[in-house]
Amino acid sequence: MASAREALLDAAFAAVARRAWSTVRMVDVAAAAGVSRQTLYNEFGSKDGLARALVRREADGYLAGVERAFAGAVDEGSGDDGVRERLVLLAEWTVTSAEENPLVKAMLTGCWSERLPAPPLDAVLSATAVPAQRRADGALPAPADFVSHVRERAALVLPKGAAPDVARAAELTLRLALSCVAAPAAEGGVGELVRGALS
Repeated sequence: MASAREALLDAAFAAVARRAWSTVRMVDVAAAAGVSRQTLYNEFGSKDGLARALVRREADGYLAGVERAFAGAVDEGSGDDGVRERLVLLAEWTVTSAEENPLVKAMLTGCWSERLPAPPLDAVLSATAVPAQRRADGALPAPADFVSHVRERAALVLPKGAAPDVARAAELTLRLALSCVAAPAAEGGVGELVRGALS
């Protein structure tokens, strides 16, 4: 059922791009995904379950991009073991993700539009046997959770090099990127801002 679940989440995401979540009907999401409405309810339990699963998937997608940024290829002669350029990749990924995905923007900033599904961030009682839905029914990340995750991952995976406190540098980078989400950077973009702040 993984492919049906992904198709349903894709259909829900497409529906949110066209209209407010409050007007999205489960029968329309099921039809767009090419599955029965019963399959949708079997996977997610309810519209709220679908919303939680959609938010969880988009959060996971953003965090996968963070991992790619931290593993990004950098110039071997950078002198700082590539930490600065990997943090630039983090900042650019954050800004691009928020610009292209309103759910990512809402999760990172805590500013939820009435057009978006905004499930409570606290865990809910899950009665489903579907493992992916049990995970979605757990606590959803708040903005501070993303900052903590980025700090922890930076400390684990980035080389220390010329930046002895990579966790702090990663947090600074993420916070700078989030400021560019609210007020876009001028010429040179967020990458130049991060390079300047970390030099």
